[in-house]
Amino acid sequence: MRRRHSQRLPEIWLFTDPRMGDALWEAIRRLPRGSGIVLRHYGAEDRKAVARRAAKLARRYGHMLVVAGDRRLARAVGAAGVHMPDGGRPVRDVITAASHDRAGLVRARRAGASLVFLSPAFPTRSHPGARTLSRVRFGLTARRAGIAVAALGGMNGKRYARMHALGAQAWGAIDAWM
Repeated sequence: MRRRHSQRLPEIWLFTDPRMGDALWEAIRRLPRGSGIVLRHYGAEDRKAVARRAAKLARRYGHMLVVAGDRRLARAVGAAGVHMPDGGRPVRDVITAASHDRAGLVRARRAGASLVFLSPAFPTRSHPGARTLSRVRFGLTARRAGIAVAALGGMNGKRYARMHALGAQAWGAIDAWM
């Protein structure tokens, strides 16, 4: 599979969420060096300030930062690029994307993403009651994706070992780092 950007992609990712509050900063510090951070904080009044601080910590700890859905903010804080939410409009500098189905994988690939987060792999607090992907469906989708796939949703290191065997090349989480 051809990589569409020059940086090596992390295997472990933190997805930010406003409900993390100040625990976000400790979560970034606890990530293994070289991890990735997807800055979401959609609609948060302090999103720019959070992005600046996250970028500073990402540089300090050797992490890759991508900003969800906002190319201008990504460039302003020196992020590696943009994360495209599922159903989001493609923009330049997309590195990662989110998907809940095969159609989302196709959109991510067409947008130029190098890694797509397929979710929800397991039940998750951020999307209570959402229907999870079965192991079989996750595995089939990942193997046929034509793009590197990461597992997202209720993930942790132990669960990643199982999902890796099904074709996941990386994983992301919120609660695993809190």
